[in-house]
Amino acid sequence: MALELTGKAAEIYDGIRHAPIVSPHGHCDPAWFAEDQPFADPAELLVIPDHYVFRMLYSQGVPLEQLGVGVPVEDRDPREIFRLFAKHWYLFLGTPSQLWIEYVIRETLGSDLSLSADTADAVYDHIDAWLADPANRPRTLFDRFGIEVLATTDAALDPLTHHQTIKDSDWGGRVVPTFRPDALLNPRAPGWASDLTSLGAMTKQDTSSYHGFLAALRERRAAFKARGATATDHAIEVPQTIWLDNPADIYAALVSGDMSRADAFHGHMLIEMAQMSLDDGLVMQLHAGSRRNTNHALFEQFGPDKGADIPIAVDWVRSLEPLLNRVGNDPKLTLILFTLDETTYARELAPMAGHWPCLRIGPPWWFHDSATGIARYLDQVVETAGYYNLAGFNDDTRAFLSIPARHDLWRRAISLHLAAQIERGYFDANTAADLARLLATDLARSTYRLD
Repeated sequence: MALELTGKAAEIYDGIRHAPIVSPHGHCDPAWFAEDQPFADPAELLVIPDHYVFRMLYSQGVPLEQLGVGVPVEDRDPREIFRLFAKHWYLFLGTPSQLWIEYVIRETLGSDLSLSADTADAVYDHIDAWLADPANRPRTLFDRFGIEVLATTDAALDPLTHHQTIKDSDWGGRVVPTFRPDALLNPRAPGWASDLTSLGAMTKQDTSSYHGFLAALRERRAAFKARGATATDHAIEVPQTIWLDNPADIYAALVSGDMSRADAFHGHMLIEMAQMSLDDGLVMQLHAGSRRNTNHALFEQFGPDKGADIPIAVDWVRSLEPLLNRVGNDPKLTLILFTLDETTYARELAPMAGHWPCLRIGPPWWFHDSATGIARYLDQVVETAGYYNLAGFNDDTRAFLSIPARHDLWRRAISLHLAAQIERGYFDANTAADLARLLATDLARSTYRLD
């Protein structure tokens, strides 16, 4: 199955299908490229780390343990896990996972077999042999995929050892970190107090005081930037921002254990992050609208990120008003907004990005990163925000081998969109070709300052 193109859409796609891949936001492990070791096995490659896969199987009664989730490596049977996955492959009909995984198996791994219970062992053996080939190590694949740059997402306390190893190597691939300080900005985060102590030790700042805390954050941002970072990333269920007149007093109370103003402080720190971005030039990303870990039993047994994160409605206009009225008129700031609430595309995000100089709209994210999700997105944002207030595309994936598949789907979807715009008489084929390059690579480069 593929998103088939004909006519003008096929012509547009032919002009961008082999363009370099710019991957400015994702969750690949930098150790893959620092150590350049082969991936473990087909189950570890396609099943165990992919929440799209195991949440679907779990919805049909397949226990996560049988898929290797939360099971020590030595206790897993990767072939049996892959057989179970293949047996239930039909569940993915009509989903973007079907498109991505079929692309990976066919185009990347070079198998012409269709996945099913009957072919599970043959596909497994093919992938296993492919993984054993030294020509399929992470660095070689990075180059083969045509990746121009790949950004990882890294906790603020990460020592960035793997990134330094990559930087010091003779390999030419560009892998950069992204500063993710959520665990430090949110006083309700597990281990917040101990993380403050670690932050102080790492930066030699007095994080028992608010001003020392800010100084330590600035040092960590500078350390990330020194290793190539161009962006920060922030995830929050509801994008509340607030400017506090007495943040030092509230911080002192929080450090002493009084959490009554924790949410307000978190909202204040998002504005502080935006102000720091004005100083150091790091692009700011804000991901909102996901209620995390809604299946309490799974969370208690397996921990976070086990497929039970669900989209919720958010109010972007009121929530960001304090931040925008403090720093939003300064074009030196770039703030990229990602939502899981599609009802806000036309009602809020497009009008906001069509006005505030700092705002850009991130691509369809998570549940909406699909052919129809991309079509809905473009139909709802372009009329008000135009194309140049978008952030281009990022794959936001932990599955390295799926990166070409995800970018290919985006390129096919924007080709369909642009062909329809030609038919409507909005612009000609030459303009469509220019916009295709813009949406495929150029916007991501410029928005994330990766030029």
